[in-house]
Amino acid sequence: MNTHLRIAGIINESIVDGPGIRLVVFTQGCKHNCPGCHNPETHPFEKGNLVEVDDIIKQMKSNPLLDGITLSGGDPFEQAEALSELAKRVKNIGHNVITYTGYTFEYILENKDTNKGWDKLINETDILVDGRFEIAKKTMLLKFRGSANQRIIDVKKSLASHSIVEIQL
Repeated sequence: MNTHLRIAGIINESIVDGPGIRLVVFTQGCKHNCPGCHNPETHPFEKGNLVEVDDIIKQMKSNPLLDGITLSGGDPFEQAEALSELAKRVKNIGHNVITYTGYTFEYILENKDTNKGWDKLINETDILVDGRFEIAKKTMLLKFRGSANQRIIDVKKSLASHSIVEIQL
């Protein structure tokens, strides 16, 4: 199991990347290249820094105020195998996992068998914010997402019901 991640950075405490106080991991590498992206510096796959999953877990354990982790990017599904291990360990210490992706929930499910780690990462994710950022649908009125096409999905309920269950946060 690969436990190295290529990241653009980490925010130790955020209240804008999901409910509660969150540690945010910005992954490095994204194929979507959405016009107007908030994090274009995270697109190149060869940039960023390598970190160990263990180091992120130690960082989380040192902060009793955290409610969970947010995996952002870049696109976390480009490093799904290592991030699924991180998410699993985060849940083992009692925290929740939010994952942002430019892929749609439907696309992830349709392609999880041909993309390494996608199945594991989607199953370790509690809340998924899906869909490409669309500048024409940008609004500052939405919590935890940048454009109106993006959805906040309860992954567990959606997988159990075989239909998308959106949540309002």
